[in-house]
Amino acid sequence: MYSNRYIFIYASVMVVVVAVVLSTIATLLKPMQDANIKMEKIQSILASFHIESTQDNAFELFENHIKHQYIVNYEGSYEKGNAFDVDLRVELRKPIEERQMPLFEVSDLNNRKNYVIPLYGGGLWGPIWGYMALKEDFKTINGVIFDHQGETPGLGAEISTPVFEKQFKDKRIFDKNHNFVSVKVVKGGADKDDPHAVDGISGGTITSDGVSDMLKNNIRFYLNFYEQNILTK
Repeated sequence: MYSNRYIFIYASVMVVVVAVVLSTIATLLKPMQDANIKMEKIQSILASFHIESTQDNAFELFENHIKHQYIVNYEGSYEKGNAFDVDLRVELRKPIEERQMPLFEVSDLNNRKNYVIPLYGGGLWGPIWGYMALKEDFKTINGVIFDHQGETPGLGAEISTPVFEKQFKDKRIFDKNHNFVSVKVVKGGADKDDPHAVDGISGGTITSDGVSDMLKNNIRFYLNFYEQNILTK
C-alpha cells in the first residue's frame, strides 16, 4: 500500500508537470490567438461601414479603406501612437478627461469619408462591444457592428444580428438643435419616425439598455474632436 507521503509527492509532481505543459501550450498558441484577435478586429471595423471581407483579403481591404488612424484626447487634440493597438477596456476605466481613444478615418464603398468609433460596454452576462461608422458630417450613422461575450441566444445575443444592426443606418446622434442625444434602443419598439431610436430586443431589456449606454458613453468622448476638427470646417 502506498504511503501518504508517496501519494502527496506524486500528486505534487503531476500538478507541476500539467502546469508546465499547459503553460507551454498557451505560450505556443499565443501568436495564433493574437493573430485571430487582430483579424477579427480588422473585419469588424470593415463591416461597420459595409465592407465584407474574408481572412484572405481583410488586410488588403483594411489598407485600402483606412485612410488615417488617430488617437485623440478629451480636448479633441491628436496624440501620438497607434490607434489600432489602443486597449479600449483600459482607457474606459480612466476618468474621461484622461482617456486617449482611437478613431479611424475611412473610405466607404462609395469612396465617401466615414469616421469609425470603437465601442465597449456591458450587457446582461458580460461585456458587449462593437464599431460605429459615422458619415462625414459626424452626425449620421452609416453602419454598426456589435458583438458580445455571453448574451443569451435568441435574446440579448440578437444585438449581433443583421436585423438589429441594420436599424441604426441613417439614425442621427444630434437633434435638430445640434444637441448630442445619441441613439437609444427602445423597449417595446421605437417610433418609426424617430431618428434617434431603434427597436429593442424582445426579452433582452438589460442588453438593449447596455447598448444604449455603450453608445452614449463612448460617442460623447468625441464631441470635442467633432467641434474642433469637423464642425468648424
